[in-house]
Amino acid sequence: MELYLNATSPYARLVRIVLMEKGLADAVTLKWCDPWADDADLLKANSAGRIPALVTEEGTTLSESMLIAVYLDGVSPNKPMIPQASSGEVLHLAGLGQNLMDAAFTTVIARKHYGNEIDESELGQRRSRAIQRLLNQLNGELREKQQASPINLGDIAIAVALEYLAFRLPEVNWKEEYSQLLAWHSGVTARDSFQETAFV
Repeated sequence: MELYLNATSPYARLVRIVLMEKGLADAVTLKWCDPWADDADLLKANSAGRIPALVTEEGTTLSESMLIAVYLDGVSPNKPMIPQASSGEVLHLAGLGQNLMDAAFTTVIARKHYGNEIDESELGQRRSRAIQRLLNQLNGELREKQQASPINLGDIAIAVALEYLAFRLPEVNWKEEYSQLLAWHSGVTARDSFQETAFV
C-alpha cells in the first residue's frame, strides 16, 4: 500500500497512528508530498489533490482520513479501532475529534490565504465558537475517562485534534484552561504511535 501525506496534516497523522496501532506500518510506503503544489503523483492517485490518500494493494485509492481508518481497521484483525461492543461511543468521540480538527484546520488555512483578520469574519467567529464549545464538551466527557487500552479511533481523533491546536493555534491555550482534558491527553499521547508521528 502507499500513503500520500505530509508532516503537518492532522488528517494524515491520524492515519499514520492507526497504521502503527494496527501493526500495518511496514505494509505501507509513505509518499511525502506537498498537496498545495499540485504534486503530480498525488493528483494521479487522488484527483482532488488532498491528503491523506491511500492506495490499496488492489490499486484502489481511498481518501478522507476516517474512511481510510475504517478500511485499515478491517485489514488487520488486531487491536480493533472501532470495537463492536462500544462502536456508538467510539464513533461519537471520533466525530467530536473530527469536528475539532476541521474547525482548527479551516482556521489555519483561512489565515494562510486571507490573513489573521479573517478571524473577525462571520465564518471565522463561528469556527472560534465551535472550537470552544468542543473543548468544553470534551473536557466534560473525558473527565472520568482513563487512557484507553487498547486505544480506539475516538481517542486518536481527539488527541490528534488537540495536538494540532497546540501546534498551529497555540493562542487557544487549551492546556491551561482544561486541566482534565490535559490529563487525558497526556496519557494517550505518551504512546509510541504519537511520539513517532509528532508534528514538525
